[in-house]
Amino acid sequence: MATLLRSKLSNVATSVSNKSQAKVSGMFARMGFQAATDEEAVGFAHCDDLDFEHRQGLQMDILKTESEPCGDEGAEPPVEGDIRYQRGGGAPLPPSGSKDQAVGAGGEFGGHDKPKITAWEAGWNVTNAIQGMFVLGLPYAILHGGYLGLFLIIFAAVVCCYTGKILIACLYEENEDGEVVRVRDSYVAIANACCAPRFPTLGGRVVNVAQIIELVMTCILYVVVSGNLMYNSFPGLPVSQKSWSIIATAVLLPCAFLKNLKAVSKFSLLCTLAHFVINILVIAYCLSRARDWAWEKVKFYIDVKKFPISIGIIVFSYTSQIFLPSLEGNMQQPSEFHCMMNWTHIAACVLKGLFALVAYLTWADETKEVITDNLPGSIRAVVNIFLVAKALLSYPLPFFAAVEVLEKSLFQEGSRAFFPTCYGGDGRLKSWGLTLRCALVVFTLLMAIYVPHFALLMGLTGSLTGAGLCFLLPSLFHLRLLWRKLLWHQVFFDVAIFVIGGICSVSGFVHSLEGLIEAYRTNAED
Repeated sequence: MATLLRSKLSNVATSVSNKSQAKVSGMFARMGFQAATDEEAVGFAHCDDLDFEHRQGLQMDILKTESEPCGDEGAEPPVEGDIRYQRGGGAPLPPSGSKDQAVGAGGEFGGHDKPKITAWEAGWNVTNAIQGMFVLGLPYAILHGGYLGLFLIIFAAVVCCYTGKILIACLYEENEDGEVVRVRDSYVAIANACCAPRFPTLGGRVVNVAQIIELVMTCILYVVVSGNLMYNSFPGLPVSQKSWSIIATAVLLPCAFLKNLKAVSKFSLLCTLAHFVINILVIAYCLSRARDWAWEKVKFYIDVKKFPISIGIIVFSYTSQIFLPSLEGNMQQPSEFHCMMNWTHIAACVLKGLFALVAYLTWADETKEVITDNLPGSIRAVVNIFLVAKALLSYPLPFFAAVEVLEKSLFQEGSRAFFPTCYGGDGRLKSWGLTLRCALVVFTLLMAIYVPHFALLMGLTGSLTGAGLCFLLPSLFHLRLLWRKLLWHQVFFDVAIFVIGGICSVSGFVHSLEGLIEAYRTNAED
């Protein structure tokens, strides 16, 4: 009997010792260190099980909070940073009968009744994001990069495809049964998980700031390109580019009253089809002048001062990572996500490369920031009017998304809010909230007036937020969350992308800023 008792006590002591070692090892693992032994790996699995259950509990708490009315006293706000257009996060869900429910709301743990999309539909959404009207600036990138610019279009497609895949991998973890399950549902949730437990909301704040900058800059670019296109379409009229930008903003001012995107979404398919038609028209015109193509102008040298700006332009044209978690979560077959990413980025790479090369060969050193400005007057006016219509109809989407991020981060009711809510008890927008929305529209106008340079702004945005959201953060998050499971070549790829992306981001940002300062001084002298 005594021997049996000693044996049990010894087993209990050994078990307690192993659990303590596992906890200590788990702490080091979360700091980024690799497990050294198989016993430690088993300990990590137990600790990860506990962490998984804890995160599940947090998610259930968040869902309970979401189910409460926004105006109730004492209601805790959802996890900071999650917004409606990211499938979920913490934004309030629309009514069950709302058409918007299938577009942007919901969460991983509560949106199973929503209609799912096929891989083809998901690919169409990605194509819309990376084949938008900003490809009109790619020939200008070839002007300063030559063949290296073409290589960069291919390289950016490969890297953005890879980082999109590893970003989705960060949404998943293994449960206690060894099954891979989805435990996160947005870019913000991944960022917060990387900074937990010391700074559980720091990652979300960083991603939110990057989102706001990119969305607002996108709005500014739409105003800039509208003024630029109209001015070059009707050069005989006594209306300056700034005046055209003011007219465009007057048309866009009703965006401040938007409550949802039902009306705008009806035009999305028409705008996309019109853009493809415009691209075909430009390429057809370029092919008609194939005999005059200036192949000798395409060289291997680069303009050291302006080529970094081209890097930002190319990167910005591929940005889609911010909504990929939402897209993958709404697919009927998430296992087809990798295949979808492959063919969409291959198609984008081929089409962008051909469009940029053919357009540059046609106009060579006379290539302008917006390539349609090189078209003959009769064609240019028609094409540019369609492009302006597309730009104005595209403006509400990034504007509405930026408003939601700002309202969620600064004006959400609860103890974490910086300012009181901008909605009344009846759900209507308060007058001062409407004033702030109008101020945001006017801000995009002022930026477009004082910095009316499409390519430089596009390069600045791509270098600042595009590289961060597409290159730096996905590779960093992948290393942080999946370090113990990565093979050596995956670690090498992630580190290489982070280093190259950091260098391109800094150099592109500095040179774009220098170009803007120089252009501003030139305008001031004139």
